[in-house]
Amino acid sequence: MTNQVAPVVELLGAGKKIGILTSGGDAQGMNATVRAVVRTAVSLGARVFAIYEGYQGMVDGGAGIRELVWEDVGSILHKGGTMIGTFRSKDFREYDGRKRAAVNLLANGIDRLIVIGGDGSLSGLDQFRGEWTQILTELVAEGKITQEVADAHPSLMFAGLVGSIDNDLVGTDMTIGADSALHRIVDAIDALGSTAASHQRCFVVEVMGRHCGYLALMSAIAGGCDYVLIPENPPEEGWEHQLCAALKRGRAAGRRDSMVVVAEGACDRSGKPITSAYVRQAIEDILGEEARVTILGHVQRGGAPSAYDRWASTWLGYEAVMEVLTAEPGTTGPVIGFRGNRVSRVPLIEAVAKTRKVPELIAAGDFAAAMELRGGSFTEASRIFAEMVEPSRIESDTECKRIAIIHGGGLAPGMDSAAATAVRLGISRGYRMLGVQGGFPGLREGAISELSWGEVEGWLTGGADLGTSRTVPAVEDLYRISRQLEEHHIDALLVIGGWDAYEAAQMLHAESDRFPACGLPIVCVPASIDNNLPGSELSIGTDTALNVITEAIDRIKMSGQANRRAFVVETMGRYCGYLALMSAISGGAERVYLHEDGIELPALLDDIRWLRRSFASGRKLFLAIRNESANPLYTTDFLARLLQQEGQGRYDVRQNILGHIQQGGSPSPFDRLLGVRLVSKGLDVLAAEFAAGTNESHYLGLVQSKVEVRPLEQMAEEMDPTYRRPLQQWWMDLRPVLKAVSDAAI
Repeated sequence: MTNQVAPVVELLGAGKKIGILTSGGDAQGMNATVRAVVRTAVSLGARVFAIYEGYQGMVDGGAGIRELVWEDVGSILHKGGTMIGTFRSKDFREYDGRKRAAVNLLANGIDRLIVIGGDGSLSGLDQFRGEWTQILTELVAEGKITQEVADAHPSLMFAGLVGSIDNDLVGTDMTIGADSALHRIVDAIDALGSTAASHQRCFVVEVMGRHCGYLALMSAIAGGCDYVLIPENPPEEGWEHQLCAALKRGRAAGRRDSMVVVAEGACDRSGKPITSAYVRQAIEDILGEEARVTILGHVQRGGAPSAYDRWASTWLGYEAVMEVLTAEPGTTGPVIGFRGNRVSRVPLIEAVAKTRKVPELIAAGDFAAAMELRGGSFTEASRIFAEMVEPSRIESDTECKRIAIIHGGGLAPGMDSAAATAVRLGISRGYRMLGVQGGFPGLREGAISELSWGEVEGWLTGGADLGTSRTVPAVEDLYRISRQLEEHHIDALLVIGGWDAYEAAQMLHAESDRFPACGLPIVCVPASIDNNLPGSELSIGTDTALNVITEAIDRIKMSGQANRRAFVVETMGRYCGYLALMSAISGGAERVYLHEDGIELPALLDDIRWLRRSFASGRKLFLAIRNESANPLYTTDFLARLLQQEGQGRYDVRQNILGHIQQGGSPSPFDRLLGVRLVSKGLDVLAAEFAAGTNESHYLGLVQSKVEVRPLEQMAEEMDPTYRRPLQQWWMDLRPVLKAVSDAAI
């Protein structure tokens, strides 16, 4: 038998060189993007060159353009800012500067660029691309490059990524850094709330956002603030008295702290700037109260990126590499961003033009058009906030519909926040809102009481003041439950919880023929850190749990820096691997073990051989994430012992089972905002049922960027009943992303 040589598979990036730069203002998550670009490109056989200090490094050349290898980006995922620097280059704005930049790129063989920056950085990139052919012709004529070089690089191919904490690019839902900045602001508002309550004082908080009110509006909602001023929707004349009336309403409802958020670019309808100092003075003049101003400034840009800004930026970096490596000469590069939980590609010129149109519309007084360009979610958030701070409340009477809020399933951070929002929106819409203590067992026992506006004060940062229970009612409990529903004149149920809550709601709905009182309208709102519920790509609490895990991983990895150590970390999630996979990406793990994929011994042996080679080649740290139910026999303890035994002294192994800390902590801004959107929609659904005189039940959730509503009878069609998870899980598509940034070619 003759020896057969295995065919060599040519990698997608073979022979290709990519330049990467960050430009404009820095944003948390830029480092995660740089890391993803370098590692994805290297894993595909391409070479990556960092262009330091933004476009200026391209203009200056020399040490401003340096190759990066796998190890160069090994410890930057958790760091804010950008390791390759950023700069607003005046030289690059001039044609001569762009010609110099082209010479330096060609000297390194680079004709593919990935640029992370704002609209100015991206528009400059497109201008550079458009001039490329002319520049090559001139450089050949001037003898600065040969014709052969020009022929080898006829086009400049690129992908743009938006790094901006303002979240101001029209056409994408979230930009790199916006979520982390929102974390900083909401943390500050939460902290200020305690000192404000101590003194019964008002604070005016100024946040960034010259032409975009995203940070101001979303932080005001997530922080439970009394008033917000944003550029896109200036207040009407006499707003100062309207503001003070909102503060007085809060105090009358029992609130000790008052909070006003002002975007730095806020103005009135005549275009006059509204400063935080002016707001403070207006409060003092009208209310006679002392107020304080806090300007958060550049702290909003700093610090470690949130879990979202790690996994999302990693995904964007991966997609950017795939874009430039598959691009053909002459193609126009896109801006790559997110719509919902999906990567989207937007024509660069269109995105930049629409983004720049917003401040023009504001200046022209066309505020409705400016709001429309910001998108439906932004407009919806503005409407909901106005409803909560300026409620058109109807005095409660016996004719008001009575809606009971009940939790079910395990605790999820953000349950309280969602319930508080439901109470306040419900009261504003003319309902009487009731709370059920202790989940469905509490409903059976009649632990039901009315909730007032003031009673939910302070719930934004809590867990579940109403309590929750995993107990699903037995059939014999339904008679007592139906009696309680009748005695308390409950017209509808708003169920906020996990799988057990959904199962209980489905049981009530299914048994309505036998127990007519159970045939009331029910709306299920997803709240579970497991992220395993039907009809929603994300559940309330999941983002908070992911941030807790990511922070824990940062500390675990830090503890192993001085040693050659391997860690095996176990996350919650039951049979759903969302937390495991996403924390592996956001935490920088090399391996992840999911129930969806299973664990097999041959694969484990391959991992062990890889790990031996890796530590022999200089690795100092290894991290594996295991979903708690990945395999009943290959437990976290077993994996740790196996790695320890087979390591043969090359490294130490430690295991960490994170446990219930994943269910704790103050809910993240995303979870608070998600709760607001979901319960608002849930109340809309109940209103439609009341108006129609029907008693249908529904479950709802976030699908991409929209809240969708589905009939409760449909739930079984979407679920795997054995493993209690959806049949389709969008996040599974990120497994190649993790592989690309974690598997070095050794």
